[in-house]
Amino acid sequence: MMMHTNLVNSRATGPVCRQARQDDRSMTSSLSSGPSEPGLSNPLSPGLTALEARLRQDLSWLELPARPWMPQRAHDGEPVLDVAIAGGGMAGLAACAALKLIGIRATIFDRAPAGYEGPWATTARMETLRSPKQLTGPSLDLPALTFRAWFEAQFGVAAWDALDKIPRLQWMEYLRWYRRVLELDLRSRHDVLAVLPRADGLVGLDVESPDGRSRLLARRLVLATGRDGLGGPSVPDFLRRLPRERWAHSSDEMDYDELAGKRVAVIGAGSSAMDSAATALEAGAAQVDLLIRRPDIPRVNKSKGANNPGMTFGHVNLPDEWKWRFRHYINVEQVPPPRGSTLRVSRFPNARFNLGCAVLDAKAAGGELQIVTTRGRFDVDFLIASTGFGVDWQARPEFAAFAPHVRVWADRYRARPSEKDHELADSPDLGAAFELQEKVHGDCPGLWRIHCFCHPATLSHGPISGDIPAISDGANRLAQGIAGLFYVEDIEYHYAHLQAYAEPELFGDEWLPAEPPRSAA
Repeated sequence: MMMHTNLVNSRATGPVCRQARQDDRSMTSSLSSGPSEPGLSNPLSPGLTALEARLRQDLSWLELPARPWMPQRAHDGEPVLDVAIAGGGMAGLAACAALKLIGIRATIFDRAPAGYEGPWATTARMETLRSPKQLTGPSLDLPALTFRAWFEAQFGVAAWDALDKIPRLQWMEYLRWYRRVLELDLRSRHDVLAVLPRADGLVGLDVESPDGRSRLLARRLVLATGRDGLGGPSVPDFLRRLPRERWAHSSDEMDYDELAGKRVAVIGAGSSAMDSAATALEAGAAQVDLLIRRPDIPRVNKSKGANNPGMTFGHVNLPDEWKWRFRHYINVEQVPPPRGSTLRVSRFPNARFNLGCAVLDAKAAGGELQIVTTRGRFDVDFLIASTGFGVDWQARPEFAAFAPHVRVWADRYRARPSEKDHELADSPDLGAAFELQEKVHGDCPGLWRIHCFCHPATLSHGPISGDIPAISDGANRLAQGIAGLFYVEDIEYHYAHLQAYAEPELFGDEWLPAEPPRSAA
């Protein structure tokens, strides 16, 4: 079993496992080029060529990207990046694109091989996205940049009308196109090993790449590091006592084919639990038991009900108690797994949904795992924990230099006893441009040059930093906020530029000076 244990950057940017490559190939081969089951992508499609020309024209009409306006900085003779972005998944791409369009140079660093950024072709195991296909995603209000435009350009309107949900790997193909067509600066196989905020207006990055280890400098850093962006998988204590080769978190990269013929237990009932269980069953697992703590699986996606432009633009301005109240309610109610993912499991007769089955303990004994639950003991060969993620600075050694100084919501707000929520309490308390703030002013100079554009930003800014529905709004807010900070910081440069500006609009030949009036006789 191949496990992913390096937690630098995000869980989705590790080496591509054998199963991921097999999934990528099998999805490509299983989708035909017919109207009802279009292939993943055709980069030579005449329709796609025309769409790219349309996008270039749209950008030209909008005068985008903006003309260069930022001063170029250097330190000890070495160039300084305007903005470095850690993570090249959807959020990192959207942030980079939004910055580029308003004239700010941004460079993405991602440790995955090119084209495997984010979870879509590595650790994600769903067949399709759960988001409605018509959502505009990271298009930044450019119609020609939407998934729908990309899809219809290759496969036609009839295929779009017939499409139910977006296939997972087709979404990955779209993001690969997005990166290419916008000519984003993404450096693959670049692993950020350390982040070092400084008092001189720069952030140091220790980066490992195929060329070796180097120190880079940027004026600002964006952490676009995914669902577990400031921590890692939430793992129950009893799991840590088990042999590591006998269990996995649902976010681990692993070869599910090795579960063939084995008894498997999956803790949880969310999307990743269903996807993990289904993948194990499809790989030939002898039996899969879902161990579900609740007496019933959630039926209603409350977060979908809260999603509207008011929340997108207004959450950031809510009083603390209302921000907390909304996010805590959604956390308590939980998001149900997609219907398709659940049916994907239940169609197997050797899948069992064990409701009201909280796990109390587990131990290894006689070559198997014995899992003690409120419904008795389960003897299995392998255990998958679909137990979510948490903010855990100790799990991210690259953040060690500044992690103790970050102000979190527990430092800002005291929740009612009935609304205590560890996920929310551990979330960073962010500024208007998603910037981190110091717990004690002056203890970590330069901390505010690091911007959190990943899931833990949700309590401060709302769900605009990682989910498809509002990712463009989040990327624009981030880019515009950073632009404003840069302008204030560089105000002397801009004033000098104003003074030196000398492009005439009149040349003196547009009129003749009038003769002075003659004196009255």
